[in-house]
Amino acid sequence: MTSGPIVLATRSAGKLRELRELFGRAGVSVLDLGEAGILERPDEEEIEVFDTFEENALAKARYFRRRARMPVVSDDSGLEVFALGGAPGVRSKRWSGRRDLSGQALDDANNERLLNALRNVSDRRARYVCIATLVDGPSERVFRGEATGRILEEPKGRGGFGYDPYFFSDDLGKTFAEASIVEKERVSHRGRAFQRLIAWLERRPR
Repeated sequence: MTSGPIVLATRSAGKLRELRELFGRAGVSVLDLGEAGILERPDEEEIEVFDTFEENALAKARYFRRRARMPVVSDDSGLEVFALGGAPGVRSKRWSGRRDLSGQALDDANNERLLNALRNVSDRRARYVCIATLVDGPSERVFRGEATGRILEEPKGRGGFGYDPYFFSDDLGKTFAEASIVEKERVSHRGRAFQRLIAWLERRPR
């Protein structure tokens, strides 16, 4: 495993903000895709087509490892709502079906579908799941993180992204959108998965 910088394989501004802080505090040098010279291409939309978080995360890391020729970390994550049979799950990012939207507009459309699906549903338990992967040539590592909570009827907080304003964390006693980056990182699905990944990096042979 190289000791050089690691590429963060995501174009999500929200994820980058959280991951930069996490890796930075651990003293791990990272580059985003733009800094690594990896221009966005249409075929990126066809990477995450699998039925599990692990398959999608590995597919994304392998794809960007081939393009970057550097160590790559990626993740696939999503929201699983018990009353919806685990939906939206691996389809969380595009659950609304609105391929014409991105950023906050897409988040709003996804949340609208979520609230409609849970209308008049009393069991609003949910969990976030994240699979974080590290790929450097033949070396591949997979780490899992989860966070439990429930879906609120009204949004709370201005931070986070995605479903965060509606996800009331069991650990924090507030939504992820109300939490600081440090608070969220400590208990979130992504924070837990990447903390395990970073712990492995710190233990690996140099």
